[in-house]
This record gives sequence, structure tokens and C-alpha cells, in this order.
Amino acid sequence: MAKTSPLEGKLVTLIGGSGFIGTHVAQDLLECGARVRIAAREPEKAFSLKPLANLGQLQFARCNAMDKRSIEACVEGSDAVVYLIGTFEGDQQALQADSAGHAAKCARDTGATGFVYISAIGAEPEAATGYYRTKADGERQVLEAFPKATIIRPSVVFGEEAGLVPMFADMVQMMPLMPVFGAESQFQVVWVDDVAAGIVAALEDPARHGGKAYEAAGPEALSMMQINEMIAEAQGRQRTFFAMPDPLARIIAALPLTPINSDQLAMLESGSTASKGTPQLDKLGVDPKPLSLFLDRWMVRYRRHGRFTETRA
Repeated sequence: MAKTSPLEGKLVTLIGGSGFIGTHVAQDLLECGARVRIAAREPEKAFSLKPLANLGQLQFARCNAMDKRSIEACVEGSDAVVYLIGTFEGDQQALQADSAGHAAKCARDTGATGFVYISAIGAEPEAATGYYRTKADGERQVLEAFPKATIIRPSVVFGEEAGLVPMFADMVQMMPLMPVFGAESQFQVVWVDDVAAGIVAALEDPARHGGKAYEAAGPEALSMMQINEMIAEAQGRQRTFFAMPDPLARIIAALPLTPINSDQLAMLESGSTASKGTPQLDKLGVDPKPLSLFLDRWMVRYRRHGRFTETRA
């Protein structure tokens, strides 16, 4: 007989829940029997979750994170809240910090027992990028408003349908000669379902995990060059990769309408690996999976003849 989750019947609001990580968290929560409210600027992006939910188990709310009253309306009645918004564009201070702090205050004032804030490995008040600085301020504001909140800091997140894998896979498929930004930087990329499992574990036991910060990193450190080479190999394609020189990379990142901005480049150059002394996913009961476990299956659709490509020994 399956073990009953402490979240069964509880209402969990996912602010930013229509995004990549949020939809995977929602699937795990629905499996636990929780009621889920997707609060997002475009909640219809998560309508694909509907077939996974029982009658009355899934709600959708249009949420403007820049509007305090909108956040208050979405948080009202929640037993737990997860704040998932992250952005490389727009007002990062408002979206990643101030609104997160306000959501935590609303959750506290309306009696929620759990709050999880999704930050990032590298979030520091004096970080070189606005993304990391505002994530660090978000952590501070959330914990001031909701001292028993849980902070989860993922590395670069990968999955089949979004994140770095399909982005690089499309480029590898199209480009025989491909530049690699931050080629030698090390990353412990983490599977989106492992991040989701860690978030749900924190929500299931806020008494144990509240007031703590956890990093969500994968089990192996890979350079950006290695990641691209692995993707090309899984596609069965011969590709020539070259490390983009740092000065040229910075010029490209500073230009408009390029695939990378200055914040993203700085993050690529600094890498993203687990910190010594910070609890990892295993402390949340999650055994993270390596990227290599998935690539052969995920890259089938990118191969020259798809599933009819001759398999390698």
C-alpha cells in the first residue's frame, strides 16, 4: 500500500508554476494528492497538466508578480507556497527579490506552514551578476518574512523539453562548426525531476527542512565543452567545437539581439558546482541522476534517421 503524503489534500501554490521547473513540481504534487494552484503570468502554458489531475485538484490563477495585490490574491488560502520566478530580463530586483519577500509575508500572514524559494548556486550579495545578487536578496527577504522557509539553489537545470539540452541539441544538429561560451567552466548540471523531488520533500516536512538552504547539483562536474561533445556523440554527429575567446564573447554578449547577454556569459564563465559544507539533494532524500543517463534516448529525434539510425556498439 502506497504511503500517504503529508501534502495530500493540502493546497500548494506555485508562483511561476507554468515554467520549466514549476510544471515538474506540479506533477509530483498531483501524484502526492495535493491540490495545486498554478499562479503565473500565463497560466495557460501549464494547461497540459489537466489530464494528470483529479476533479478539483488543479487550479489556474493569473498572477502579476509586480502587483502586490495579485500576489496576495494568489497566496490566499494556501497551505504552502513555492516561489519559482527567475529571469534574465526586466526588473530582476522586483521579480526575484521584492515580490518573493512579499509572497513570503503573505504566506506567513495567511497561515501557510511551508514556503520554498528557488534561488541558484552562486547567489551572493556581492556577486558579479544582477541575477545572482537579486537571488541572494530574495533569499534574505524570504527568510526575514518567513523564517522557516526552505531555500533551494539549483545548478543549471536540464530536461528533455527545456533547459540547456534542447537548446544545445538544436545548435549541434544545425551547425557543423560551433562556438562554445565558457568552454572550460565546470557545471554540475541537475535533472529537473530531481529538483522537483527536492522541492516536494521540503514541502512534506517543513519542520525538518524549514530555515535551511540546500543546493541541487548533479553527481558529476562537466565542462561546457564536454556537455556539447556528449550531445553531439548522442546524435551520432561529427562536429567541430571551438572555445569562444573571452574578449570576443564579451563583445557579443553586450550586443542586442544575441543569444546570450552579459549576465548569462558571466554565469557561464564562473561555472556552477556544489559548495563545500552546504547540504545537497541527498539531505532531501534525492539521489541525483547524471546527464549521461538520458542523452542516448533523448537524442533519438535529432539523429539523421531518427529511431532508424544504426545503433552504436
